[in-house]
Amino acid sequence: MNKALLVGVGGFVGSVLRYWVSGWVQQVTASAGFPFGTLAVNLLGCLVIGFLSQLADVRGVFTPETRALVFVGVLGGFTTFSTFSNETFNLFRDNEVFSALTNLTLQIVLGLGAVWLGRTLAYWIWR
Repeated sequence: MNKALLVGVGGFVGSVLRYWVSGWVQQVTASAGFPFGTLAVNLLGCLVIGFLSQLADVRGVFTPETRALVFVGVLGGFTTFSTFSNETFNLFRDNEVFSALTNLTLQIVLGLGAVWLGRTLAYWIWR
């Protein structure tokens, strides 16, 4: 029960952060036609989870409770892969094929790159 509460608290924090960051990026880019806010939170979430998972794997710095709070709760609430999927589907549905394929490519390729970068940064900083 304790871990479930930690996940819930973390999810609340991550969801609020996602709302703020995604909205801010979308406003700054002034784009109604492309989901830059979702792209930004997905990339940032991938970077952070890559960085922290490297520390967890190599340094063992997270207890099971902290992992539940941070990885499942905060980062699970912050990243928006389900939103990405729905937005990409909607772009295809609206015959915005180029935007849909661009969104799909950027989210996946840059997301994987951000995880790699996060892990690499953590490796070089704490080796």
